[in-house]
Amino acid sequence: MKGLVARRQRVLRVRHVQHSMAVAETARARDEANGIAYNIERLSKVRSELFETEGMATGASFAAMQELATRLEQAGRQLDGALYDAKKKVEAQEGLTLAANREKEIATRLKDRARADMEEWRENKLAALPRYRRMQRTGEG
Repeated sequence: MKGLVARRQRVLRVRHVQHSMAVAETARARDEANGIAYNIERLSKVRSELFETEGMATGASFAAMQELATRLEQAGRQLDGALYDAKKKVEAQEGLTLAANREKEIATRLKDRARADMEEWRENKLAALPRYRRMQRTGEG
């Protein structure tokens, strides 16, 4: 019985570590997605501020600003794709975290049940001991 409880305790420790790792990976994926979203906002702000120049602009500088705006727009589209992928990764990691949490809870219940079974077995053994001694004294056994 003690071996079963010890095995269940080891499984619980493993499940706890797996859950902690899944939570950490989920947090990392969220941070990555938040970083990409922040970069998208910055890009959009830079692009919108690009044409807010005061005064006259020459044709060459206007063409350069147009080129830069086009490149910023393209970078923004690429970041949109990266953000979509990052959000999918966050969803996947959240699913893994839920699964790891479920496995940890199952391991906790199994360990508790094994400990309760061991305690019940000990109590039954202790309760049977006086009866066994009485049977030995009276010659019944």
